[in-house]
Amino acid sequence: MLGPMTAPDFQQQLRDVELRVTRPRLAVLEAVHAHPHADTESIISAARALLPEVSHQAVYDSLHTLTHAGLVRSIKPAGSVARYETRTGDNHHHVVCRTCGSIADVDCAVGHVPCLTASDSHGFVIDEAEVIYWGLCPECSSRPQ
Repeated sequence: MLGPMTAPDFQQQLRDVELRVTRPRLAVLEAVHAHPHADTESIISAARALLPEVSHQAVYDSLHTLTHAGLVRSIKPAGSVARYETRTGDNHHHVVCRTCGSIADVDCAVGHVPCLTASDSHGFVIDEAEVIYWGLCPECSSRPQ
């Protein structure tokens, strides 16, 4: 069953974007919130821990709907499958470990959208900049090479 402290917040988030409140959507929102930057398979497992009967397709459909509604953000670092997070609506970026693939949030140094100015917009009205920093996480960088 969904946790009593978080379910009402997720229910209201769904209502705020005019989505129907369903058990699969609540389970997926809670799973993504509890496991930021998780891939789809991890979210399926976490959602099933909350709602054992949820199908793969229901999780995929919920992720698509929640991403489209702006409640979930999908990030796709090069060489990785899509990852999901509930931190949306702010201007943050990510750092990815080249060795183990771990991902962490990085707040934008400037703070407004977009936080980077393109040298040439080519006539586009730019409203977002997505940055991924690459390196080694503390655990991987401390291992002997």
